Amino acid sequence: MPENVPDTPSTLANLVADGRDAPCRPWPRSVVPRKTWLRAADHLEAGDLTLLSLWGEPDFVHMAVADARGDVSVLSHAPSSGSFPSIARRHAPAARFERAVRDLHGLVPDGASDRRPWLDHGRWEVTSPLGDATPRRGEGPYDYRFLPAEGEALHEIPVGPVHAGIIEPGHFRFTASGETVVRLEERLGYVHRGVEGLLAGADLDKAARIAGRVSGDSTVAYALAFARAVEAALGIEAPPRAVYLRAVMAELERIANHLGDIGAVANDAAFSLLHAHCQVLRERVVRAADACFGHRLMMDRVVPGGVAADLSAEGATLLREKIAHLGRRFPHLVTLYDGTASLQDRTVGTGAVSPALVRRFGAGGYVGRASGRREDARLTPGYPPYDAVPPTLALRTDGDVNARVWVRIDEVLESIRLIGALLDGMPEGPIQARLDRAADAPGEGIARVEGFRGDVFAWVRMKDAAQVDRAHLRDPSWFQWPLLEAAIEGNIVADFPLCNKSFNGSYAGHDL
Repeated sequence: MPENVPDTPSTLANLVADGRDAPCRPWPRSVVPRKTWLRAADHLEAGDLTLLSLWGEPDFVHMAVADARGDVSVLSHAPSSGSFPSIARRHAPAARFERAVRDLHGLVPDGASDRRPWLDHGRWEVTSPLGDATPRRGEGPYDYRFLPAEGEALHEIPVGPVHAGIIEPGHFRFTASGETVVRLEERLGYVHRGVEGLLAGADLDKAARIAGRVSGDSTVAYALAFARAVEAALGIEAPPRAVYLRAVMAELERIANHLGDIGAVANDAAFSLLHAHCQVLRERVVRAADACFGHRLMMDRVVPGGVAADLSAEGATLLREKIAHLGRRFPHLVTLYDGTASLQDRTVGTGAVSPALVRRFGAGGYVGRASGRREDARLTPGYPPYDAVPPTLALRTDGDVNARVWVRIDEVLESIRLIGALLDGMPEGPIQARLDRAADAPGEGIARVEGFRGDVFAWVRMKDAAQVDRAHLRDPSWFQWPLLEAAIEGNIVADFPLCNKSFNGSYAGHDL
């Protein structure tokens, strides 16, 4: 339990007690009445609870929340006549989730102030594809109306969805006064692939492959979240060696992505030298992953029940050598970053996000920790093997581009240490557990896993040991993309690439 949290019956426990239990592990799911659903919204807005996700099914809308202890629960509510009470009406971070639920399932958030589509751009063949799937009749793409901004001498700058680099599509609508950004509004959803529809009814092997491809740069984190949720639903545990191997892969993924981001931030400030060196180091990391686990991104290596690839003695020796080399080279790049005045001039004080806003949106990862939010799913609620090999939390308080870079720097150094400790403590034994159910009836499982961007949330309902009934996966970017809109306000347009790269939100992970 986190420090300074009283050992008293929690708000979350009281809310769950108002409902009807559903078979879910390791945390409960409760079907609650309207009054309890609304009471949860009040607690979210008051800061007593943190929203983890909100998603739908044909007959239910679900909301995952966490309290200060790290305890998690899913509250479920049965819509009345196709509508449910809006959480966003009282707690703004739920707004995009509710718009997505309406697009996908046709369930209407009653009282929501923003009724615009979110994932549905008017190009799907049907409306509400996971609901009644009504054929669309002839109308073309929606005329999306961006929110107005009032004032003298304001002008709009549309950017995207197609960008100048090899990146995912997203539209950014700037309202500016001269060069100063007054408002930024995002429009996403361009890479929606119907992930939840693909997962519904899929056999377990196929579902695991889909989960690992929700956001390719976080394939280990997604595969691990999905696997842990499946294991919870089936009442099994992965073998100890597999648990350690999963953590090694997760830390390698974290290092590779942070190196890429640190270099890319420098590149957007026209400091290509640091970018080049970071890319060289990143390439060494992904080559080591390929040599040790058979894939540069370690895709499909974490599976329900364990891992699909063991680490040989030769692989462990190679990994130690590569990590040691990184430990020698990376500090020189840190000195270069910190000692280049022209680069610091671009990153320090740019794109700051307040601690209060980060707490309200429950943002984790480098975005949250750069603004002082002590949140890391490896520690709270925690999961093995990090109980035996705990990470040191990287924390800054300025909330600007520079702080987000420094959190990444600290985490690279910490992940180097963690990989060494994990290799030292690596147990022997099998790497896969049988997936036979321990219980008689199909179950549900929940998991939170710390990816390089922050916590990945997974909820899975199994039909049996070999088939998924329903599943929902939530990327940390859902809570970080809205904060980018706040970060750029008052900055100049030319600083947007810096701010955007310092966030590095996942388009695919968000768009499902």
